[in-house]
Amino acid sequence: MIITRSFIPNLFTLTNLFSGFAAIIYAANENFYAAAGFILLAAGFDALDGTVARALSAASELGAELDSLCDVVSFGVAPAVLLYKVYFYQLGDLGMLLSSLPALGGALRLARFNAELESLEDKSYFTGLPIPSAALTIVSFVVFYFLPKGTSEAFKIYGVYSLSVAVPFAMVSRIKFDNIPRFTKRSFKQKPIVSILFAIGLILSIATKGEFVFPFMAFYIVGSAVRHFIVWLKETREAPDDFDESEDFDQSKFNL
Repeated sequence: MIITRSFIPNLFTLTNLFSGFAAIIYAANENFYAAAGFILLAAGFDALDGTVARALSAASELGAELDSLCDVVSFGVAPAVLLYKVYFYQLGDLGMLLSSLPALGGALRLARFNAELESLEDKSYFTGLPIPSAALTIVSFVVFYFLPKGTSEAFKIYGVYSLSVAVPFAMVSRIKFDNIPRFTKRSFKQKPIVSILFAIGLILSIATKGEFVFPFMAFYIVGSAVRHFIVWLKETREAPDDFDESEDFDQSKFNL
């Protein structure tokens, strides 16, 4: 066996997969908090593998493909199983279908991402909600709003149905979502409002011990959708005859 520079980041990627597998096992055994914890742990390893790969100049197409395979388990299948076990199991086959949507949407989103991948460099925007963000949205709702007994039943039911449909739709959409800012001087100059909003979201999430994560993720999804619609509307008004829906929007028009 030849040890290459890509071995270390790929090891982090496989640890992401193990964490996702553990999350599925815990969710199946109705240990929902442990399942949520392992999904978050998978997100940590998912962030590390890319960082380590760039630091070692070990980014590769193999690593990108492996990352997607692991992500679909940790951030697609695991949250889907979590949704099924906390609520949708009551609805039989319909519940199985509804809870599977995050996994199906995540798999399609990752396949499209890989098919359109032109560079292994970091992107300012993602087309469609990134699958780790989708998982974080679902997990934060389940942990802080669905499982606690103080939450109203109406909000729980409305929320779990909405998430099972809206999150997969956001993943397969053409809506542009900001990448997490690096919080550097250059990043702040390029997108000051986005950097400030992410910083506020991070601070409030820590201050509320995670309870603010779901409202922030909901704002991230809805805000990105509204911005995308506004840009699309401006494009159609500026050049109604020349507008081609198959072309990507000018990236600079999304900078805030």
